[in-house]
Amino acid sequence: MRPRTLIMTLLLVGGFWFITTHGNWSVERVLRPISSSGKLWSDLVTAHGAGVFGADEQNNIDIYKTAHLATVNITSVVIQRDFFRGAYPSKGAGSGFIINENGEIVTNKHVIVGSSQVQVTLADQKQYDAQVLGIDARDDLAILKINAGHKLPSLPLGDSDRLLVGQKVLAIGNPFQLGGTLTTGIVSSLGRSLDNEDGATMDGLIQTDAAINPGNSGGPLLDSSGNVIGVNFAIYGSQTASGLAGSIGIGFAIPITRVKAMLDEFRATGHISHAVLGVSQTVFVPEQWAQALDLPSSGGLLIEQLEQGTPAAAALRGPTRSVIVGFNRLGIGGDLIVAIDGKPVDSQDALTRAMIQKRGGESIDLTVYREGRTMKVDIKLGSEPEALR
Repeated sequence: MRPRTLIMTLLLVGGFWFITTHGNWSVERVLRPISSSGKLWSDLVTAHGAGVFGADEQNNIDIYKTAHLATVNITSVVIQRDFFRGAYPSKGAGSGFIINENGEIVTNKHVIVGSSQVQVTLADQKQYDAQVLGIDARDDLAILKINAGHKLPSLPLGDSDRLLVGQKVLAIGNPFQLGGTLTTGIVSSLGRSLDNEDGATMDGLIQTDAAINPGNSGGPLLDSSGNVIGVNFAIYGSQTASGLAGSIGIGFAIPITRVKAMLDEFRATGHISHAVLGVSQTVFVPEQWAQALDLPSSGGLLIEQLEQGTPAAAALRGPTRSVIVGFNRLGIGGDLIVAIDGKPVDSQDALTRAMIQKRGGESIDLTVYREGRTMKVDIKLGSEPEALR
């Protein structure tokens, strides 16, 4: 194909980047596509407005226009030591989102923990030093505050308890320090478990295939209405040549209900703590197992282990012996939790979901099956404060 014909073909397809070199200079410009009527496509887009986009595209565009303004980049400085250099500063990067016009920001604990300085960069590239107000180590969450001197855009908090597998989600953040990046996907699964950096198991996580990469941590996971339904937390990733893990379509987010519980307590008490029950291990008993174990057909959560000195240890009973069921060894003879605060137990994370709504000093009402009869056990929860750093 002759060069003139090739250029015309590319123009009709939709335009392209054109680069020419003159000596040591590189000149780069965009050739703007022209329609068959002789008008620029950009003019036609203006003339026809948003109608040129599909409904889903327009939804993405509308959400990004507002949500990226309240999504921030977070840089933390940690003083590290090595054998040769002694103490030296090391920078880390992550994301966060503004939750009110006064400049309060939610992010992950692991984005800022141990840092000597935390700096927040807004969408307009203005930078502010941030104060750490509180840390929720169990759920890998943190609250920051910046003083911008004016009202800031913020994101509305949604409802992660009503999520369904398959619904659309959008993630905004700072992957590989590329600020303001939008990715889209779906809720791939619910109730996932994953160990955090401290080795503690985090239950009830949202799994998504929206691309989440290093630097996305702490950023918002949004629903199609622009509400935050999760805080992007971690990925399963492949190792790249640079040593960084890249997304392979399996990302995890912390449900926004946990953020709401943390914020409620912070507003009420000025600090963050955890309600303590003391049931450290359970197993969900489905109907087919329940019949074999001579338990109620509805099944429930079978208590496998209790922590000594906790409210649960004083009110509930743990296993007295163990049996093999399928490929699993179960402790039996203890209490089977069949309902929590009047709601039937329907999954392994039912107790976790209930506990994240509680604060120390509140009560939890458990319906348990014990030695052939069903009873209600009302337990006052203990409290465990979180250290700020």
